[in-house]
Amino acid sequence: MASRLNPYISFDGDARQAMEFYKEVFGGTLVLNTFGEFGSPGTPEADKIMHGMLETPNGFTLMAADTPPGMEYTQGSNFAVSLSGDDDAELRGYWEKLSADATVSVPLDKQMWGDVFGMCTDRFGTPWMVNITEAQG
Repeated sequence: MASRLNPYISFDGDARQAMEFYKEVFGGTLVLNTFGEFGSPGTPEADKIMHGMLETPNGFTLMAADTPPGMEYTQGSNFAVSLSGDDDAELRGYWEKLSADATVSVPLDKQMWGDVFGMCTDRFGTPWMVNITEAQG
């Protein structure tokens, strides 16, 4: 899989409704995963969206999630640019450059869903997410 770059929007508890709306607007295939599916069953956020992805027939990709507990939601600055794929060396190279002189909110490391993931805000104030899909062995 080639690396991809796309917007990633955070929501304040209504990611499911927003992504279903965007599917109505753009068409395509929508996949929604909840916090409950990834280690938080039985919690207040269990049915909230941890990761959603809409892939449209026109080649658009839009990703989204509900803001997790403990993180602040600020409407108007609730987006990031997502870099994702399975080319470990390429994506780590992007991370190294983007995170230099940046504010790192999530260090690039293995996450509970099995991928390597990190978040930072670069020196120009742009928020980035880097997700490296682990090779299926």
